[in-house]
Amino acid sequence: MLKSKRIVTDKEVLVKVEGLSKKFCKNLKTSLWYGVKDLVSGVTGSTQERKLRSKEFWAVKDINFELRRGQCLGLIGHNGAGKSTLLKILNGLINPDEGKVTIKGRVGALIELGAGFNPILSGRENIYNNGAILGFSRKEIDDKLETIIEFAELEEFIDMPVQHYSSGMKVRLGFAVAAQMEPDVLIIDEVLAVGDLGFILKCFKTIDAILPHTAVIFVSHNMPMISRICNHIILMEKGEAKFQGENVSKGIDYYYNKFLTDEKANVVFTDNSVSLNNASVLNVECIDSCYNIKWGSSIQLNLKIENYNLTRKPYISLAVYDKEQRAIAEIYPDNQSFDAIKKDTTIEYLVSLEHIYLSKGIYNITLNVSEDAAFNVHYKLHKAITLKVEHEKQMWTPFLLNSKLINSSSK
Repeated sequence: MLKSKRIVTDKEVLVKVEGLSKKFCKNLKTSLWYGVKDLVSGVTGSTQERKLRSKEFWAVKDINFELRRGQCLGLIGHNGAGKSTLLKILNGLINPDEGKVTIKGRVGALIELGAGFNPILSGRENIYNNGAILGFSRKEIDDKLETIIEFAELEEFIDMPVQHYSSGMKVRLGFAVAAQMEPDVLIIDEVLAVGDLGFILKCFKTIDAILPHTAVIFVSHNMPMISRICNHIILMEKGEAKFQGENVSKGIDYYYNKFLTDEKANVVFTDNSVSLNNASVLNVECIDSCYNIKWGSSIQLNLKIENYNLTRKPYISLAVYDKEQRAIAEIYPDNQSFDAIKKDTTIEYLVSLEHIYLSKGIYNITLNVSEDAAFNVHYKLHKAITLKVEHEKQMWTPFLLNSKLINSSSK
């Protein structure tokens, strides 16, 4: 790889955003009329503050931050929160209505699938086009060309028109160009989600390598990815920064709490023979629909099930889902019987869970009611119970095992 000739200043501020705001109009015809009025206002030099007008909304509102060399900013929030609009302003694709953006050095951006590529040109020709836009000479691009092609794993397809590339191929080429051209600022949107696991791991390894000399802005809905590479975070909601700072774990907690506490229990399947009357954790306070428990504690789940037409007691099991809604544990309580029961009765189960070593965070428990252990299911309910495990350490693996150091010595 060609060694960079630029002068690197440690902790240099590469991105400075001051009071950045951008508004859009919900109606096309009205938007065109407002655009004409704003154009006239700009020509006449009017300094009148531009407030929201009818049918307008703030896509980005009063965003402020500084990003230094060696820092990675994670932008998180639900769809429509304003993340992509902010990235487009930073990349110069659209102009803000208020505020100022100052970026030093070369900017590499991967903010939209296939953006920046000419579809009728080959992958090789697009590499030269993108390199020229970043300010590289043909000689510099020649020196980097093989490295880019090899990284993108497109040796066989590099002379094929980009319009025939799959989405994964476009992502590989886009990231290879953006990263291998050694930008001062690297902007990455959710497009990495399209790549396969092997390529994503390669991307992370590359980001680790270039981060000391680069400022990275990374947008993703994948919180483990955010926690993996980011040391600063902004949680956006309706265009505004609801949380901002160096405490990435705290920002991610806010993100999860907002969505998971709003989620309602839902019946996945039922044959109308039973239903859940009530589910609780005994002797544990329920706050905002969550039962807060301490890491390592033991609890008892109390489940009351209404029986409509079964003649013998059903088998129950439970599944635990983490913040990313991945199934991480199964619970098959011992000592279950299949005794005869009457119709139109309430069946009560008390399930003991010993020493819960789930990592800090929110977990949903799904209830399964079946004919027997072979799982001829009568009823399945997602989020029958929500647990919030409390611990001072933030982990991104599902479990934090109980451990202690017995001895440590040196020779």
